[in-house]
Amino acid sequence: MARMIKYDRLWATMKKKRISQYKLIKDYGVDTAQLHRLRKNMVIKTVTIDNLCRILDCDVEDIMEYVPDDPETK
Repeated sequence: MARMIKYDRLWATMKKKRISQYKLIKDYGVDTAQLHRLRKNMVIKTVTIDNLCRILDCDVEDIMEYVPDDPETK
């Protein structure tokens, strides 16, 4: 597995806070392209992370995690 930042925690935090993707788009102006990038664990801007933390009233660790390289695959 390649080293990467994963956003799986975002979806759990959104569920816990009862905020849907639709609500992020319609009520908070989050761009649909950014949500697509988050779903695919692609690169996003730190301003997006900051915005999500503000909207969800959470810490960075509640929306993303760093997954290191697997030493077995090197």
